[in-house]
Amino acid sequence: MSPVFTALMIPFLGTALGSAFVFFMKRDMPALLQKVLLGFASGVMVAASVWSLIIPAIEMGEGASAVIAPVIGLLAGFAFLLLIDFITPHIHASGEAEGPQSRLSRTAKLALAVTIHNFPEGMAVGVAIAGALSADFNMAGALALSVGIALQNVPEGAIISMPLRAEGNSRWKAFGIGALSGIVEPIGGALVLLLATSILGIMPYMLTFAAGAMLYVVVEDLIPDYSQGTHSNIGTIGFAIGFALMMVLDVVLG
Repeated sequence: MSPVFTALMIPFLGTALGSAFVFFMKRDMPALLQKVLLGFASGVMVAASVWSLIIPAIEMGEGASAVIAPVIGLLAGFAFLLLIDFITPHIHASGEAEGPQSRLSRTAKLALAVTIHNFPEGMAVGVAIAGALSADFNMAGALALSVGIALQNVPEGAIISMPLRAEGNSRWKAFGIGALSGIVEPIGGALVLLLATSILGIMPYMLTFAAGAMLYVVVEDLIPDYSQGTHSNIGTIGFAIGFALMMVLDVVLG
């Protein structure tokens, strides 16, 4: 199996794994496990954003102007996710939803929000892979970013499939809908790769756009979710471990 295909599919597998909790649990994912996963994923994604996306984007330029494109791309990534959160129901890993009122059921809102949020995450992986293929940085960084996204997708899959089961749907139907919410990630990544030859000139913008999107997810969703309630320190420890591991992988394998 090629590294490219693996990196594209890992985030989807994370969503599918979370959706499969419906076969083994009658209630929500244990809070302690959720905090560990969210903390670790946060650390991996922040480190990957810095070493695998932002720094390579800066190194592609020259002089003081080298930071202009990365800054624009980074802020655009934040703005894009902020817009998505404004116009669609907002998802938290804890299962709470915020956003515009509609006639959609709570579970439908959750599924819609997760699906929409997953698309730019898939694009981020696609950008990382495109950068690796153009020799701007290594494939290990793209794989690590993919794993970090997959880890934070696990609770997202669970909070779709388990409420669907509670509403009376079969386990297989609940699992299928939850898993399919993540299929947009390999699609988004593949679309970026198909356009890779035409985006090489704007690669610094694309790399940091992906970084901005990832950092937005971490700051807005993941950190608040694992820092609330009891056992918040376990999430912080997970963040430190995830950040350190991703930093080591990127430097050693780079």
